[in-house]
Amino acid sequence: MVARVFDGLKVADFSWVGVGPITTKYLADHGATVVRVESATRPDVLRVIPPFKGGVPGLNRSQFFANYNTSKLGLALNLNTPEGREVAWRLIMWADVVAESFTPGTMKAWGLDYEAIARVRPDIIMISTCQQGQTGPHAHYGGFGQLASALGGYYEVTGWPDREPAGPYGAYTDFICPPFALAALVAALDYRRRTGKGQYLDLSQFECGLQFLGPALLDYAVNGRVATRAGNRDSQACPHGAFPCAGEDRWIAVAVTTDREWQEFCRVLGHPEWATDSRFATFLARRQNEDLLESLVAEATRTRDAYELMAALQAARVPAGVVQRCSDLHRDPQLAHRGHWVTLNHCEMGPTVYDGIPFRLSETPGRLERPAPCLGEHTEFVLKELLGYTDEEIAGLVIAGALE
Repeated sequence: MVARVFDGLKVADFSWVGVGPITTKYLADHGATVVRVESATRPDVLRVIPPFKGGVPGLNRSQFFANYNTSKLGLALNLNTPEGREVAWRLIMWADVVAESFTPGTMKAWGLDYEAIARVRPDIIMISTCQQGQTGPHAHYGGFGQLASALGGYYEVTGWPDREPAGPYGAYTDFICPPFALAALVAALDYRRRTGKGQYLDLSQFECGLQFLGPALLDYAVNGRVATRAGNRDSQACPHGAFPCAGEDRWIAVAVTTDREWQEFCRVLGHPEWATDSRFATFLARRQNEDLLESLVAEATRTRDAYELMAALQAARVPAGVVQRCSDLHRDPQLAHRGHWVTLNHCEMGPTVYDGIPFRLSETPGRLERPAPCLGEHTEFVLKELLGYTDEEIAGLVIAGALE
């Protein structure tokens, strides 16, 4: 078996929902032993959010949860009991990295905060991720990625100018923060390799999200302009938007930025006369007549097959892409060629399709080692094989209500 880049790394994962679990999934898929700590009393909310396998709800049937927790071991603890916290402490002493994503102060209330751990394990690396960081007047403002996206300005710039803010799809910052978290962890691991010292990583979803609005923030700082909703339009491209194609709810996205692209766009759509029409011949003219132009383009694309039109425009070096559905993605030839979709045999859901790893390491490639754990699936293994508990000690934990 080919070695993986994080082989031998041990991770105690107390995080839940999005940012933390996605970050530790990168570690697990690349060789780290990641123990995901959960509670049946207060399960991860993703376990109760669809899609459920076969449309049947259940704590172990959500592929939303499963897709972000591959290659991990599952340990179910009640951290509100002293015995449960003792198991957690023992797990932390076993680990190289600790991850958590609770509201600030939660781990401290359990005696599992970085200061307490570092007194015993100065080489420990701990990462905390939450809405707005561990300090400041709004540090205890809890919530999910939708809220961080709204705070960060994404809702103000997403949608139509004559309508309420729409916001990007889903808990947006949950999906853009993990690369920052992973980079910080790798840097901390490198620092420990060189110095023997651990450190604490404090990640704010709010601040991570701001990194992707740099031009708008700079425009305000320099020019005083406040970015707002403009639908699908763009200040640097015209036409720029999604246009209807033949079939039910079929669309193609187009972004024309140069005169050459505009001329080729007109030719492919069968309207070469648009290229010399004074209303559209230049970028500024097209912007001034954008409503009319978009209506004409929509009429021209409405009868065209989306994939055939995409191929024709791309052949002419005009940026264009079909607005694909989830079902389209599972048939996408590029994803198929890359082997993106991976089927794993889940203990309750059976064979289920997972997203593959989004990047390839040539010498130490990752792999999806196992499906996401059922709640507490590996509790006995973790306690016995990793933490050294005896059968008698485990029985005591059960009686004390520490295991769930």
